[in-house]
Amino acid sequence: MTPITTPELVLVRHAPAQTDGRLCGRRDVAVRKGGLASVGGIAAALRFCTQVATSPALRCRQTAEALFPGRALHQDALLWEQDFGAHEGLSPADLPDLGQMTRAKLATLAPPGGESFADMVDRVSPALHDLARRAVAKGPVAVIAHAGTVRAALALALDDLGAALAFEVAPLSVTRLRCLPGGFSVICVNAVI
Repeated sequence: MTPITTPELVLVRHAPAQTDGRLCGRRDVAVRKGGLASVGGIAAALRFCTQVATSPALRCRQTAEALFPGRALHQDALLWEQDFGAHEGLSPADLPDLGQMTRAKLATLAPPGGESFADMVDRVSPALHDLARRAVAKGPVAVIAHAGTVRAALALALDDLGAALAFEVAPLSVTRLRCLPGGFSVICVNAVI
């Protein structure tokens, strides 16, 4: 991986969480036992990050603390995962079959009592743009968050909600976005270090 030295957002999905195989958007679960054992390589790669922002979710805070021991962490509630409403805690077998829905249509679908991906992107955007301004002013910013948060950042970079839903985001993977006037460019997606 090329060194992280330019004004960029370096988004890291949290370590594997204790989900019991269930949908876990807003449920505040911990990192799975042993889930932080392999953070050494990522921590070394992120050493150039001048600031660290994290979702307040326990699994994100635990990941951030393992990657940046002793560093100040900026918690931002806007970085939370998508709210899956009535679908929270369901197993994949219990989720409704959405059939042959396009990604563009899926992006606007909200579960009962939850938010759509489009709603999430609207919620996360101000935080990501603020962090991008910080990156331009002071250097790369690490963002420890969720798969949905990474996809929201990709939606902003691509200017396409549906396209962002095509990305799988692995636990402890790194996605890098260069901060440009008026937007982002994608350096890499889903890198595992």
